[in-house]
Amino acid sequence: MTEVSGQGGQITFDGQYVTISRKGFLARATLGKGEKRLHISQILAIQWKPAGPLVNGFIQFTVPGGNELRGKLGSQTSNAAKDENSVIFTKKQMPEFLKLRAELDVAIAAQHGAQETGPTPSASLADELAKLASLRDQGILSPAEFEQQKARLLGR
Repeated sequence: MTEVSGQGGQITFDGQYVTISRKGFLARATLGKGEKRLHISQILAIQWKPAGPLVNGFIQFTVPGGNELRGKLGSQTSNAAKDENSVIFTKKQMPEFLKLRAELDVAIAAQHGAQETGPTPSASLADELAKLASLRDQGILSPAEFEQQKARLLGR
């Protein structure tokens, strides 16, 4: 289970569901308290804006029927702050969000590949394992996270 906290929102990923929780004053002031659960099969894409020294970044989930706002230069993060499928993060929080994004990329690819072609072919499984190994080698995934994701892919 992966949990990350951003500005006005938290995201939990258990391998099947992404849960966006809103707690505290900032959440009440923007989107309201509560939580939203998305099954991995509902997520079509992930929009990512890295945080910089002076600006926050965000992660945004695209879902069927969603109406995400793609803002002009300088207003992307403020638009994301108003979107229920987005969570804003600071530069300090960004490494944890990068790990979450990597896990979600692997899970989404596996889910959508399984839906389109039925059982995942061995070559595809090998590709996914190679991607995980690359993420581990880059330091994005810890060895323990790598083993956890590998076990999930292999159905253990």
